[in-house]
Amino acid sequence: MLIDADELRRALNGDRPPRVLDCRARLGDSDAGERLWREGHVPGSLHLDLDRDLAGPTGEGGRHPLPSHDAFTAVIQRLGISPDRAVVVYDDRGGQLAAARAWWMLACWAGHPEVRVLDGGLRAWLDAGGELPLGREPVPSPSDWRPTYRDEAWATAEEVLSGQALMVDARSHERFRGEVEPVDPVAGHIPGAVCRPSAENLDEAGRFKAPAALDAELPGGDEVIAYCGSGVTACHDILAYGVAGRPLPRLYPGSWSEWIRDPGRPVIRGQ
Repeated sequence: MLIDADELRRALNGDRPPRVLDCRARLGDSDAGERLWREGHVPGSLHLDLDRDLAGPTGEGGRHPLPSHDAFTAVIQRLGISPDRAVVVYDDRGGQLAAARAWWMLACWAGHPEVRVLDGGLRAWLDAGGELPLGREPVPSPSDWRPTYRDEAWATAEEVLSGQALMVDARSHERFRGEVEPVDPVAGHIPGAVCRPSAENLDEAGRFKAPAALDAELPGGDEVIAYCGSGVTACHDILAYGVAGRPLPRLYPGSWSEWIRDPGRPVIRGQ
C-alpha cells in the first residue's frame, strides 16, 4: 500500500517502472494541481486531477462524488493504466488530499492489483535527493483495461442512515464538533460518528505511523464506514486501516457535503 522514496527511485530505474501519478491539488483552485505538476514533478509522473479525473460533477452527490464507471474508465485508459503495471500515486500532503483518493479509486474500487502511495509524498522524495523535472511528460499509449468495479466498497447515504456501521469522520476535531465549518453551509457531524482526523495517521515527518501504532489508535467496529467533508480525506483513514493490517472500511463518497443536502437527515454538534 505504501512505497518509500528510495524504493520508488530504484523502481523508476528498473526494467518496468511504475506508472506514477501526481495528485497534488488545492481546494478552491481547480487549476492548481496541473500548475504545480508543470512546475516540477517526480520524473515520468502524469498529472491526475482531483476535480476532473477523480470526481464527478458537483451536485446532489456532494462536492466530490464518484465519477461514473465509464468516466473513470476513460481516465484509466487515457493514462495508460493496466493491471500488469504497478501504479504509484503521490501528493504534497502526505497522501491526505488526492493521493489516497486515487489509491482508493484504483485499488479498492477499480480493483487494480498494485497501487501504492508514496509515503511522505513530495517532501519525502525531495529529502531523498529526488529530482523534479519541469514541463510535460510524453503522452502514454492508451490502455484497453475496463475494470470490474467493486461498488460494494462504498456506502450510500441510506446505508449510513440505517446506523448499522460505525462512522469514522476524517475531518478535524473542530469541524467534527461543529465549532468551525470553512467549506460547507452546515456544521456538525453524523450521529454516532467518531472523529479520527486524517492528520493523526502521520508522524512528525509526514509519513504514516508504524502499523502497531495505527492499530492501537484507529476506532474499531464490526463494520466501519469512513467519511469526511466530500469523500477525499476519508480515503486516508481507509488507507491507514490497511497499513495497520485491519479490514478496510467502506467509503461514504458523498460524505458531509451530501449528508446535509437533505434537511431530514440528523446533524449533531459537540461531542
